[in-house]
Amino acid sequence: MADPIVFRDVAPVIPVRDLDAALDRYRQLGFTTRAYSGDARYGYADRGQVSLHLTESARHSPECDGAVVYLYVSDANAVHTEWAAAGLPGCLGEPRDTDYGLREFGYVDPDGTLHRVGSPLRPE
Repeated sequence: MADPIVFRDVAPVIPVRDLDAALDRYRQLGFTTRAYSGDARYGYADRGQVSLHLTESARHSPECDGAVVYLYVSDANAVHTEWAAAGLPGCLGEPRDTDYGLREFGYVDPDGTLHRVGSPLRPE
């Protein structure tokens, strides 16, 4: 019997209206960013093992086709503090404990992408 197929990584592709503005926004959120070196308006935002791909689309409408990305982190409170200090536009929610064992918050950026960020609750 053959070994099972292993999925090793995932890189969601997030639509943005302005690639340069999005790369700058992710940089301010602590990601390392870079634009694709070819002709396409495409970029990358990396932090730790997480890689988000950004694709510029003039037809992107945040009201109709925003994306959702869940980021599992070691400390949601620390990430919230960092992102709040960046003072970026959008909607940054407050961290809260969930009934499914995570401390989490959400940030909706100007492109309509909801970034849900969560870390395991610490045992008391």
